[in-house]
Amino acid sequence: MVDAAIVGSGPNGLSAAIVLARAGLRVRVHEAQPTIGGGTRSAALTLPGFLHDVCSAIHPMGAASPFFKMLELARHGVEWIHPEVAVAHPLDDGTAVALVRSLDDTAAGLGADAQAYRRVVGPLQARFPELLAGVLGPLTRVPRHPFLLARFGVRAALPASRLPFRGVRCRALMAGLAAHSFLPLTAPLTSSFALIFAITAHASGWPLPRGGSQRIADALAASLRALGGEIVAGDRVTSLDQLRPARAMLFDTSPAALDRIAGERLPPRYRRALRRYRQGPGVFKLDYALSGPVPWRAAECRRAGTVHLGGTFEEIAASEAEVARGGHPERPFVLVAQQSLFDPGRAPPGKHTLWAYCHVPNGSTLDMTARIEAQIERFAPGFRDLILARAVATPRDVEAHNENCVGGDISGGAHDGLQFLLRPVLALDPYATPAKEIYLCSSSTPPGGGVHGMCGFHAAHSALRRSFGITPSPARGAA
Repeated sequence: MVDAAIVGSGPNGLSAAIVLARAGLRVRVHEAQPTIGGGTRSAALTLPGFLHDVCSAIHPMGAASPFFKMLELARHGVEWIHPEVAVAHPLDDGTAVALVRSLDDTAAGLGADAQAYRRVVGPLQARFPELLAGVLGPLTRVPRHPFLLARFGVRAALPASRLPFRGVRCRALMAGLAAHSFLPLTAPLTSSFALIFAITAHASGWPLPRGGSQRIADALAASLRALGGEIVAGDRVTSLDQLRPARAMLFDTSPAALDRIAGERLPPRYRRALRRYRQGPGVFKLDYALSGPVPWRAAECRRAGTVHLGGTFEEIAASEAEVARGGHPERPFVLVAQQSLFDPGRAPPGKHTLWAYCHVPNGSTLDMTARIEAQIERFAPGFRDLILARAVATPRDVEAHNENCVGGDISGGAHDGLQFLLRPVLALDPYATPAKEIYLCSSSTPPGGGVHGMCGFHAAHSALRRSFGITPSPARGAA
C-alpha cells in the first residue's frame, strides 16, 4: 500500500519520488531494468577494469540543478570533477577554441568576437540562478524575473546561424553547443541551446561525477530510501493494475509508453495527442578502451572533459541538416567525453576510456563507426592505434538499454516547432493528464532533456496539489 507509484528510475522519476516522500507520502518506484538510473548508469562495456557511462557522461545541468543542490547529493557520494576546459572545439589548423569557467579567458580566444561574446553572455551569466529558475520550468507559469527571461528569449528564439558572431572560432564554438538541440542550425530556438550551455560553463561548469554517472542515480536512490521510499528493480509495469491502489501514478516514460500502459483510463483525444508526439533523431554511440590518452593535436583538447568534433560552423550545420533530412553525414558532428583523464579510476593504470556519439535519423541501422573514428583521427592522428576494444550501441541498442530513448532519441522527443515549448501536449499543466491520478514526469515534459531532475520535481508538485491537496512548501523540501 503506497500513496504514490512512480514508473521509471531515471533522474526525473527518482526526483519526483523524493519530492513526494518529503511531503510525507509513502512512495514506491518501479524500474523495469535490473539496474536503476535510466540515462545515468555506468557499466563495464568493453574490457575488465574499464568503467563506461551507458548514456549521460558530462553534467552541466546536474551541477546547476536547483533541486539537486537542495538535496546536497555530496552527502550521498556525488563528487563533481571540473575539468580545466569545459569544452574544446578543434579546428583543422591545429588549434582549438576553449570554453572555460572564466568568461574573459574564453572571450580572449575568440578573436574579433571577444567583445560581442562578453556583451551577449556576460549579463546573463551574472544572473544565472534567476535565469535558470525560469528556463528550467514550464512556460505556462508566470516567471519571477520576466525582464531577464525576455532578454534571454530575444536571442534564444533565433536560429544559431543568426547569433551576432562573425569569426570562424566563435561561430564554430556556437555550432557545437547549438547542435545539442539535434536540430538544423537554421531552426528557430537553436540559439537557446548555445547560449544556455555557454552560460552554464561559466557559472557552474561542465563536470563529471567521480566513479561514473551511476553515482548520481545511486545518490538519488539513497536520498529517497532515507525518507522511507522504496525502489523495486526488475519490475516491468504493463498495466495500471500493478500500481493500484496508489492515489497518484507518475510515469518517467515516453508518451508512447504512458499511452500503452494507461490505456483506456485516458480519454481518446488525449491518447491521440500522445501518439502525435514526435521523436527526435537518434544517436550512434561508441565506447572505447584505449591504451593511452587521445593524441589530440590541440593542447586544449588534452585538458577538456568534452570535445566537439565537426570543424567550422558550416560543416556542423551541413551535418545536422543532413540528419534532419533522414541522411547520414559523411563527416558527422561528434560529441566526445574523456572521463578517465580526470577520473583515473575509470580505467587501469596508464589506460583510458573514451565516450563518443553522433546524431543519426531516428531508428537508423547504418554503422557509423568508421565515420566517427575518421572525425576523431582528423583532429587526433594516431587515435586508431590506441584502440584496445570498442562497444557499439546502435539506436536500437540505446533503446534496449532505456525504453524512453525511442529509436535512439536520448532527448525525450524532438525540440522543433511548438513541441519545443509545449511538451507533450498543449496544456496549462503539462505534467497532469485528464485522469486525475496519472502524471507524466519524463524529459518529454518541460524543461526537457538533461540530467537535472526538474521534470520530476515539477510533476511531483502537480501531483501534490491535484491528487493530495497539498501545497508544496520549502518546509517539505518540495519548493
